[in-house]
Amino acid sequence: MRIISWNVNGLNACIKKKGFEAIEDILPDAICLQEIKTKEQPIVIDGYNHYFNPAEQEKYSGTLLMSIDEPENIRYGIGYEDFDNEGRVITADLGSIYLVNTYVPNSQRNLERHFFRLDWDEAYRKFLIALATMKPVIACGDFNVTMLPIDVFPENERQNAVEKEFASDERSNMQTLLESGFIDAYRLLYPDKEHEYTWWSNRLNKRLENRGWRLDYFIVSECISGSIKDVIHHNEIMGSDHCPIEIIFE
Repeated sequence: MRIISWNVNGLNACIKKKGFEAIEDILPDAICLQEIKTKEQPIVIDGYNHYFNPAEQEKYSGTLLMSIDEPENIRYGIGYEDFDNEGRVITADLGSIYLVNTYVPNSQRNLERHFFRLDWDEAYRKFLIALATMKPVIACGDFNVTMLPIDVFPENERQNAVEKEFASDERSNMQTLLESGFIDAYRLLYPDKEHEYTWWSNRLNKRLENRGWRLDYFIVSECISGSIKDVIHHNEIMGSDHCPIEIIFE
């Protein structure tokens, strides 16, 4: 089983940039897209079932889940109106697992939405725990947090230690989530690997020089962690300021 997760930073823009041609070559079983920023519902890749969860606000947030096999059930949101109107979560019941496509709120510059984010973290953790009581969970997406110092280019860490994606309580909340029966699939396989980023600022030559952040994750129930064969950061695939990430299960 192969699953791709990608913050596309605008679905229509990514389509125009031909970003999905490389995804078609991989032919994953499911594709989870975040920050689609549209209420339109185009066919992105033929042969996939498409499930859209756009934000109520125009050109903002939103998620799309695509799967080759039709899920047994699709659920939109996590059950809290204040969060769900931003289209941040789609959950697909794939029979043996729940696949949760996730776009975590950003605290914004100067932490303007920080308390909104902290409330989200707690509600989302409870949501995943409840799912995991029924069957294993694979949650993927842009979690807008860096867990470890090696997940941030050193220059970025110095400049942003108290700002978005590196606030200590956001990192603590992610650790609390992991301690609730989940693992960070990439760090399970590559605990010490450095310079592995999934997002780069568009300013200057950040991506060319690989001065980025690891913000995109597969968070997986511990009980199926032994089936993870690989997690790949496809930093060669362009079309967004994030790169696609892929998980492969035996």
